[in-house]
Amino acid sequence: MMPVGSQGLDAEYALEGVRVVDFTWIHAGPSATRVLADQGAEVIKVESNTALAMVGGPGSRTSRGLGSRHNWNAGKLSVSLNMKTPHGVDIASRLIAVSDVVAENFSARVMRGWGMDYQKLRSLRSDIIMLSMSGLGRTGPWKEYVSYGQTLQAWSGLTHLTGFPDMDPCGPASAYSDATAGIVGAQAVLLALIHRARTGQGQWIDLSQFEALSSIMGPLFLDLSASGQGHNIRRAGNRLIHQEGGPHGAYRCKGEDRWVAITVFTDNQWQAFCRVIGNPAWVREKRFATLANRELHADELEGLVETWTTGLSPEDVMQQLQAVGIPAGVVQSGEDLASDTQLHERGFFQRVPDALGEDQVIEAAPYKLSLTPGHARRAGPDFGEHQDYVMREVLGMSDNELAECAISGAFD
Repeated sequence: MMPVGSQGLDAEYALEGVRVVDFTWIHAGPSATRVLADQGAEVIKVESNTALAMVGGPGSRTSRGLGSRHNWNAGKLSVSLNMKTPHGVDIASRLIAVSDVVAENFSARVMRGWGMDYQKLRSLRSDIIMLSMSGLGRTGPWKEYVSYGQTLQAWSGLTHLTGFPDMDPCGPASAYSDATAGIVGAQAVLLALIHRARTGQGQWIDLSQFEALSSIMGPLFLDLSASGQGHNIRRAGNRLIHQEGGPHGAYRCKGEDRWVAITVFTDNQWQAFCRVIGNPAWVREKRFATLANRELHADELEGLVETWTTGLSPEDVMQQLQAVGIPAGVVQSGEDLASDTQLHERGFFQRVPDALGEDQVIEAAPYKLSLTPGHARRAGPDFGEHQDYVMREVLGMSDNELAECAISGAFD
């Protein structure tokens, strides 16, 4: 493998020359390694037929499954290995020996069961970087517990905070924890690569998805730091519970199920808001004269604000308020997002070819680097699509060796 920094590398990709063995599946792990692939890392996805039924797995032929696979695994290579066989484990070990990073998001038992804990990987390559993205981390009383996004969101407190005061907890509609952990996992690998470039040392990254999600629970830790308890943390719907302001929330607009979010925190913003809505008599009432008063009378204020917003489309409300510096945004549906002019103008929706040469639409990276912009070069791979390249060119396996491995059941 050509080392990072060698002449001839594609300057558009910051991680060209880095190889990643990717054992991850579902969402959290694949989204972490997708970040690395976008920047030119050669990410080799090790897959198994036993995972075909999972959403986004190679055999999930629904539009949702294929969309997830292409989105989270864009730009990666795919090989199939049966890790229950000695030959399968041996091939994986040889692959790790010529790679820079190993990523997995299993419970602690899986890699250990394959004889591939961090100490074993170090014997294969002394400066290897291993990313372990377990649900709850490799230490502590819950280290052996298994989890998915919804359970992690419940453990972290996010589910409890999601919803309105007079309703039961509802939780986020998607696995928010997976996306959060994916970003944190990619960041951790990049930090480890920087450290290795300076010292020559690899390291083990013990990532707790539970902690990744808990770390963004701002209101909880704000309250704990202020009161030492957390008794003020409660479901608040669209309103804030730790900052004065108003109007602040989502307001009904003209049309069926159409809404706009408005945030007014300062007196200057309040005065601008009043001018935009035509300075009706109620804005001069004492109950709305200060930020504290507006928060105290939030229910009444909300109803009065909606007497204005319900006569307009959310787009009109947003444009009028944004024109005077007030944060406001349309509460967009999935259909709205798909046609959002800002996202399209910035190239957020990227078309990339799949194995059949057909274009698939995926999310592009949400950042733009001026010198190494990077992007996915292709959609998610077909199951085992790059078996020949990896076995022959990366590992240098002969026909006889490949035949022996195939007979032994190493290739899933």
